[in-house]
Amino acid sequence: MFAKLPEQVTQPNGDGTARILAIANQKGGVGKTTTAINLATAMAAVGNKVLIIDIDAQGNASTGLGILPEERKVTSYDILMGQIDVQSAIHETEIPNLHVIPSTVDLSGAEIELIEEDRREFRLRDGLRNVATEYDYILVDCPPALGLLTLNALCAANAVLVPLQCEFYALEGLSHLIKTIERVKRAFNPGLDIEGVILTMHDQRNNLSEMVEADVRDHFGEKVYNTVIPRNVRVSEAPSHGKPVILYDVNCRGSQAYIHLAGEVLKREGRAV
Repeated sequence: MFAKLPEQVTQPNGDGTARILAIANQKGGVGKTTTAINLATAMAAVGNKVLIIDIDAQGNASTGLGILPEERKVTSYDILMGQIDVQSAIHETEIPNLHVIPSTVDLSGAEIELIEEDRREFRLRDGLRNVATEYDYILVDCPPALGLLTLNALCAANAVLVPLQCEFYALEGLSHLIKTIERVKRAFNPGLDIEGVILTMHDQRNNLSEMVEADVRDHFGEKVYNTVIPRNVRVSEAPSHGKPVILYDVNCRGSQAYIHLAGEVLKREGRAV
C-alpha cells in the first residue's frame, strides 16, 4: 500500500544521527499532530526508524498512536525536567519502526518550571543525545504556542515543518513564526531552517482555499510542498480509533495525500532514491 514511496537511504543526517524535524505553528487546529503521526507512519513504512516526541500538553499525538493515558507513566515532561533517561519514556506503537514519547497534562506546568532551570532552551536537545543514533528521523509535535516548549523543539531541530491551514487567519500568525525561527537561528541554533510549508485542510470547493494557496506559494516559492492535504472526514475520525488515518483507511484522499507528502519530503531532503 506504500508502493509510491521511495526507498530510504540510511543515515539521513549524514553522520549516523537522526534528522530532527520540529512540526510547528503557534496557531491551533492547523494539522500539526495529524501531520506528525501520518508523516511518521509513512516514513516508517518504507524502513525508516522514526520517533515522535509529543510536547503538547493535550497529548493528541500520544492518543492518535493508541497510547492510553494510564500507560503514560514517563513522558516528555520528565525529559524536559531532566528527571529520567530518554529510553525509559519511549513507547512502541503498532506500526513497525515507529516509536513515541508521550505527553500528559503535566507538561502544561513545564513552561513555568523551566524558567529558573539551567540550559532551559536546550533540555530537549540534551535529552535526545542518547537516542540520536538509534533513529533515522525524530519528529517533534509542538504545542500551539511560541513558548519554552516550542523553543526547546526549535533548538533541538535541524529544520521546521510548518503545517498551514488554507484559511485567512492562518496566514496572520505565520510571520510571527518566521521571526521566531530567525531569532532562534541567530541566538541558539545556527543550522535551523524551514524545511517546508505544508498546506492542510484544503477545500477545492472553496475559493478562499485556492487564494490562500496561491498567496503562500507566491511568498514561499519552492518551500511549499506540491502535495496539499485535503479536508477529509476519515482524517478526522482516525484519532478516535487511536490510529493514523493511513492505517484507518489507506484508500481515502487524506491517506493518499500523506503518503505522497512523505515521498516528497524524502525526495526533497535528498535522502531517497
